[in-house]
Amino acid sequence: MADTRMPTATYICPQDGSRAGSTTLTWCCPACGGPWDLDTGALPPVRLDSLGGRVNSLWRYEEALPLSGPAVSLGEGRTPLVPLTGQVSAKLDFLMPTLSFKDRGAVMLAELARRLSPDRVVADSSGNAGTAVAAYCARAGLPCTVYVPEGTSPKKTGQIRAHGARLVTVPGDREATAAAARAAAGAPGTFYASHVFNPYFLHGTKTYVYEIWEELGGTLPDAIAVPVGNGTLLLGAALATAELLAHGLIDRRPALIAVQAEAVSPLAAAFRAGAEELSGVPDRARPTLAEGIAIPRPPRARQILAAVRESGGTFLTVTEDQIRAAQEDLAARGFFVETTGVACWAAVGGVTDRSVVVPLCGAGLKTGLAP
Repeated sequence: MADTRMPTATYICPQDGSRAGSTTLTWCCPACGGPWDLDTGALPPVRLDSLGGRVNSLWRYEEALPLSGPAVSLGEGRTPLVPLTGQVSAKLDFLMPTLSFKDRGAVMLAELARRLSPDRVVADSSGNAGTAVAAYCARAGLPCTVYVPEGTSPKKTGQIRAHGARLVTVPGDREATAAAARAAAGAPGTFYASHVFNPYFLHGTKTYVYEIWEELGGTLPDAIAVPVGNGTLLLGAALATAELLAHGLIDRRPALIAVQAEAVSPLAAAFRAGAEELSGVPDRARPTLAEGIAIPRPPRARQILAAVRESGGTFLTVTEDQIRAAQEDLAARGFFVETTGVACWAAVGGVTDRSVVVPLCGAGLKTGLAP
């Protein structure tokens, strides 16, 4: 039976400590305008020997999730982990219901919205997050509007429309799109299904690591590589590894390898400069095949940089030619992955000195082959 209880976790601002109940529709910290984190209190451990016979979706890790008893699940999660080389394995998150890893977080946002019963749901996206939110809002019976930048792949906008969402195309880049959605999110009765500002999304993406941990028999690889734009998968991974370590379920945290396109790599530049936050970043992103991570000013930049450093990880960048070559190489191995989703393979495919897992996080059908 679907759970109808209101969420009990509390929003907390990582910058100034402001708090709000997570039943509020206030989508950012009212004091500083930054994104929320989530204070869930002490969550119980997920025991490996307790997982047999549980539901075959990410909801099997119910102890670690801030919501339970979902009504809007599409069976998301539990994607295969497949070796690519002797040291590098790929997690096939392009096999999710909407063909990208964003389903992990979108199901949490839609489930939260279902319980709050807003008049409308608003989202912004370069394509995949909007598609996922549209699909899960359709499942939940919630009216949804998705803002996308001009130039978004017609295959992605077609998916969004197919799920019944209203599509708004915004002139300009990803930053302009986010600004338009946030303006709309201020209307009364609006739930802003932001994969950047709402921390429930991060608690969905953390199941990516719980699945790797279960698949590897209660261990994790030496490193986990993730593509980073707004950093939602990386921050979810950091949450999961911290939880598993705190419960004594792993004995070390894997290094987090953050991958950016060389054309749009503000976080990599800040990391290499030893900075704790961004500075001197241009307002507009340069063109890149990795459109899903072309974010010049990620709102959680400080948290992303801190998470990579705390894990003993690093940032890597890849060129447009490397992205093209990686997409072709994966396709030759049987995996047709969109251009953003091949960035990690382009960065670490040749690693031989440690075990690494990379996400193949979006299907090639969403964008086609790189020109």
